[in-house]
Amino acid sequence: MTSPKATICLWFDKEAEEAARFYASVFPDSRVGAVFRAPSDFPSGRAGDVLTVHFTVAGIPCIGLNGGPAFRHSEAFSFQIATDSQEETDRYWNAIIGNGGQASDCGWCRDRWGLSWQITPRVLTEALAVGGEEAKRAFAAMMTMQKIDLAAIEAARRG
Repeated sequence: MTSPKATICLWFDKEAEEAARFYASVFPDSRVGAVFRAPSDFPSGRAGDVLTVHFTVAGIPCIGLNGGPAFRHSEAFSFQIATDSQEETDRYWNAIIGNGGQASDCGWCRDRWGLSWQITPRVLTEALAVGGEEAKRAFAAMMTMQKIDLAAIEAARRG
């Protein structure tokens, strides 16, 4: 098996493997692959500590790097997960929030490791793509929400 040409590298303090296993348990088409241990001591760890974890989130290849506390995640990077129903939206949102995460606005939330997620129903994306008054109404409705309410977005689309 050849490795992908591009891989997203996510910096963690010391919890890359725990985070990868959580993501694999929540999102379909996700798994944990190889776990590599440090061959010798490094600035934020010791020989034998988990250094990198190769994993896939919703089909996207990633590497978790246990690089220590020097860098933190921010909203400048997020995973956007498209959902097809309120049940699916609720499931992902509740998994992230219920595992020490934090709710934010407009479908965004942050997991316990500080990584941002956009749990975005396709009905919202489709409404915005239509443009015009329909998009304005859907956008205005979204701006009042944390977790996206599909029924409210659909009602806003209809006016």
